[in-house]
Amino acid sequence: MCTSIIDKSVFRLLSFTFMLLSGVAAAQKTPVEYVETRIGTAPSTTESAKQHSEAGSELKGQTIPAVGAPHAMTQWTPQTRSTETKCIAPYYFNDSKFQGFRGTHWLNGSCVQDYGTLTVMPLSGELKVNPELRASTFSHEKEKTSPDYYGVYLEDYKINAEVTALSRTAMMRFRFEGGEDNFIVIEPNSDEGEGYVEVFPERGEVVGYNPVHRIYQGSGQHAGFSGYFVLKFDKKITQFGVWNADTIVPFAREITGKGNREKLGAYIGFGVAGQVVQVRIGTSFTSIEGARLNLEKELGTKSFETVQKDTRKSWNEALGAVQVTGADKDKVLFYSALYRTKLSPRLFSDFDGKYPSFAGGTPLQKADGFDYYCDYSMWDTFRAAMPLHHLLEPKHSGDMMQSLVKKAEQGGWMPIFPCWNQYTAAMVGDHSASVIADAYAKGIRNFDLNSAYTYLRKNAFEANSNPKSYEEGKGRRGMESYLKYGYVPLEDSVWQAFHKREQVSRTLEYAYDDFALSVLAKGLGHTEDARILQQHAMNYKNVIDPVTGYARGRYADGSWIKSFDPFAKRSPFITEGSPAQYTWFVPQDVAGLSRIMGGNKAFINKLDTLFEQGHYWHGNEPNHQIAYLYAYAGEPWKTQKWVRKIIYEEYDTGMGGLSGNEDGGQMSAWLAFSMMGMYPVAPGTPEYVLGSPVFKEIKLQTGKGKQFVIEAKNVSDKAPYVQSATLNGKPFTRTYLSHQELTQGGKLVLEMGSEPNKKWGADPKDAPASLSK
Repeated sequence: MCTSIIDKSVFRLLSFTFMLLSGVAAAQKTPVEYVETRIGTAPSTTESAKQHSEAGSELKGQTIPAVGAPHAMTQWTPQTRSTETKCIAPYYFNDSKFQGFRGTHWLNGSCVQDYGTLTVMPLSGELKVNPELRASTFSHEKEKTSPDYYGVYLEDYKINAEVTALSRTAMMRFRFEGGEDNFIVIEPNSDEGEGYVEVFPERGEVVGYNPVHRIYQGSGQHAGFSGYFVLKFDKKITQFGVWNADTIVPFAREITGKGNREKLGAYIGFGVAGQVVQVRIGTSFTSIEGARLNLEKELGTKSFETVQKDTRKSWNEALGAVQVTGADKDKVLFYSALYRTKLSPRLFSDFDGKYPSFAGGTPLQKADGFDYYCDYSMWDTFRAAMPLHHLLEPKHSGDMMQSLVKKAEQGGWMPIFPCWNQYTAAMVGDHSASVIADAYAKGIRNFDLNSAYTYLRKNAFEANSNPKSYEEGKGRRGMESYLKYGYVPLEDSVWQAFHKREQVSRTLEYAYDDFALSVLAKGLGHTEDARILQQHAMNYKNVIDPVTGYARGRYADGSWIKSFDPFAKRSPFITEGSPAQYTWFVPQDVAGLSRIMGGNKAFINKLDTLFEQGHYWHGNEPNHQIAYLYAYAGEPWKTQKWVRKIIYEEYDTGMGGLSGNEDGGQMSAWLAFSMMGMYPVAPGTPEYVLGSPVFKEIKLQTGKGKQFVIEAKNVSDKAPYVQSATLNGKPFTRTYLSHQELTQGGKLVLEMGSEPNKKWGADPKDAPASLSK
């Protein structure tokens, strides 16, 4: 009898323990549940953004609450602005009117333009087609946002509107709760008024396209392809027609825009009974047939719930490559940032691999054995966003590299800033060299290395002498004088680019790109090329004034510009910033830069001046590596101090929580890396400079079952400083980790404290590599 009582007691205890553990497991959130998709949709609330921004667009994150799989071809967002105009994002948090769901190709967080889009809007009662007039009031309290789903209640129409999406396809569900006529308006958002729509009421289908136009090079010209769409409805269509501007034509089946900048589209109706209408949508850049194929092959007969479940799974797999332990607010900050890094580059090829030729659109190409991507925002993303892809998704990253190779093969030159499947000279530098060399340095090989090198070498050794193709964006800007002088002199303005001057920034970036290409040249056995490229990598010295120690404009005769203020917020020879900020863009040779300044003490003093006097501007990318440079000069504790300060002062979980344009994921990539405690200062080298991790534990899934763990003991907001470290149980004093160390798996343990240990990592041998070190 005693045994029975004991057995029952043990059973009750085990049952209670199991219930507790089950409750804990049930309470654990998946990564996607921490994502707030609307961060960056309101004007920035950070002090540095207010201090340094000049254009109004610089104060905005320019993000959208995008729904769809990672790197989706078409993302779906609530629309509060109807235009595809440059620098106007589809959604702003401060707006109060909902105009429809837009199938968008907006470059995440940018100041460019949307293209090839369509908008789908449900309404009831009086038929209104103009996006401003048909818009419904909505409240953020009734928004439900996630990477896999967006839902909102349209107060003016009593409609519950929902969307979920995969890569090339989407599903919408509209619950019409009122008793009036129910309509859905379909609008190809062509600012030029060149869209096309056709209604097939007998088969419950609407098809169409929106021609794509270029900006920057060839501004306003046709890009050679369109955004195509097919919509299939699950309820019988009882009314239909088309519209142009304010004119509605009932029972008309199709309309083609005449290019008069008028809005146009189609509408369909379903009667007056309260009902639920579902629509399945396929999109493509090749044809209506391509959109229909994508719809059939990718979406098929899946239910709304299944699509949402599949997309949620894809996001949890992508975000789950990094598992973190810490405060919920920090997890929201981190996973929301990681989400934004995976909105671009954009998948561009159809389910069957077809895609429009680069820089022309025809003939259609076919991607065999890889997915074709576009929209890289390269000037921004080469710094940390592309290296983050290399680290966390090397297979997809290799496809992105192969996509660059195919662009070069089809267009004749390696593109510098490829967007909307065209050449542009939107920004300075030549950073395809950086991302491809970085992929190579980190062991990514699923792309054509030799073809990549052929076209990268052409960019680095040849000035494009063909005026027409140069104007189209092929070849480096100002290359003839760069090769002649070793820098771009002030006399050499570049009228065939969006940024017309900025000679010092061009020089600094070309020097770095030449270094990156030298890594690839050496690896592929091009020894002489590598030697010359390493010489070119030292050209940064030609625009660093040894007297002031700052980057400074220089004329062809070697003289420096006389009127010079290194802290001027803008200088014509600097890209979007001050000379004091751009001086630090020498990631390939930080030790050499320090010597020009007079040694590490002077180097540190200049860094201190930048930060302590408020000259640092995190909202623009050329500043992003600067806080990590203390580690090169023997004071890594200051890197720890400033990185942690930047994390919490320049980012927040509020809607204005980005301190500048997101720019293709770069702002968020800096945050994701920095919260993990490291940063790729010099892509092309397999090194990550250590900072100050926010989380108690970070687990990186680095492929093939390997896991790298970073444990930060005693870490807190008040304990950002590394006291000591061990790597795989052995004392560790280096201020960087290698890519190989991360991918082969292991454990870095950091003892953290509230006061800096100024000795840890201070030995010169513990500093990251420099070209001339």
